[in-house]
Amino acid sequence: MSGSRGRGKKDMLKEKMEALRAKCREAGLKITPQRMAVYKVLIETEQHPSAEVVFRKVREVIPNISLDTVNRTLLTLADIGAASIVEGTGDVKRFDGKLETHQHFKCVKCKRIFDFHYKPFDNIEVPKNISRRFTVLKKTVYFEGVCDMCK
Repeated sequence: MSGSRGRGKKDMLKEKMEALRAKCREAGLKITPQRMAVYKVLIETEQHPSAEVVFRKVREVIPNISLDTVNRTLLTLADIGAASIVEGTGDVKRFDGKLETHQHFKCVKCKRIFDFHYKPFDNIEVPKNISRRFTVLKKTVYFEGVCDMCK
C-alpha cells in the first residue's frame, strides 16, 4: 500500500512541476534549473519556509546558488501564482507552495505555521464599505496563538 502512495506523490510532484513549466511559459520566463530546484523544495515541504531555509536545501543540489537568487525566485513564483507569501507573520517572509484553498495558524512561541481548512472561510464576504472603495484581489484567514506543543 505504501508503494502506491509513493507513486501517487511522485505523480503529484511531476504534475506540479509541469504546471510550473506552463506558468513560466505563460509569463515569458525561462525554465531554469535554479527555478525548478527552488520550486521543488517549496512544494515538497509541509513547512512554510523562509528564503533562508529554502536556500539551505537548494544548496544541497546546486551548491553555487546564492541566497539572492533563491529570494528573487520565491518572489517570482508568488508573482506568477505558483506559490504564495504567508502574510501577517511579522517575521521574515514565509512562503507556501500549497495552492489549494486553506488557511493558516501561526504559533507565537515556536513560530511554526500550520495549514488548516475550514470551508466557511473559503467564501468570506467583503463588507460593502470595502468593496465600494477598493478592488479586493485576495482574501486570507490567518490566526495566531499557541500550538499544542508549546502550551
